[in-house]
Amino acid sequence: MTRPIRLPATLLAAGSALVLAIGVFTAGLTASAATPVGLGTADGFAVLAGSAITNTGTTVINGDIGTFPTTTITGFPPGTVTGTNHAGDAVTQGAKTDLTTAYNNAAGQGPTTTVPTELGGSTLTPGIYTAASGTFGLTGTVTLNGGGDPNAVFIFKMASTLITATSSRVSLIGSAQSCNIFWQVGSSATLGGSTTFRGNILALTSITLVTSATVDGRVLARNGAVTLDTNTITKATCAAVPAPTVAPTVAPTVAPTV
Repeated sequence: MTRPIRLPATLLAAGSALVLAIGVFTAGLTASAATPVGLGTADGFAVLAGSAITNTGTTVINGDIGTFPTTTITGFPPGTVTGTNHAGDAVTQGAKTDLTTAYNNAAGQGPTTTVPTELGGSTLTPGIYTAASGTFGLTGTVTLNGGGDPNAVFIFKMASTLITATSSRVSLIGSAQSCNIFWQVGSSATLGGSTTFRGNILALTSITLVTSATVDGRVLARNGAVTLDTNTITKATCAAVPAPTVAPTVAPTVAPTV
């Protein structure tokens, strides 16, 4: 007769603790689902500011621009705008109101997954991310993997700053789209020279793009200024997602009654 093996209680307790620890660690790697952040009338803007837009050099903006309540816009030309320069008109004012709504929506989403302050070298799946430090930095490349879903949403929430180093890059794979990436910045954002950036920056204060930084997304500052220097900013537009193919229904063939 085979007798059951009895493990010491201390060993069982240690094993349970290990399983629990592994479970907690694994759970921490799973990002919470994010929902799209509606930009309202701010959607048409590539650059939106609260206290002026200042440009140096041959910046190209593909989309609308505007600033309110300070309506000063300088540096165009030599910069060019392929959309409409709304300055501080009613369209800009409405967009600023919608930007505040969008900012609060992004800031309020959760629960969040906490990741290191330095995003460089990491690959992230769709979800809502924050850092214990309340700030994000990027040196090198961060890869955002949509997992084959073109509607996948990424939200990065920070209490203070977003700062990228020179020649840093946000890379998209797995059908991820710039239009569905949101960077909610509690103070100001600075993109280092020659940075290749993806997504919509929603900053409470100011946004600065150093020489030759490019953005596929939007540069939207609620209260502060947007400062540009020989940049390219292209308003991100979501590519149409094809509808699933449905096989036609074929009626069964009924043999004639003899």
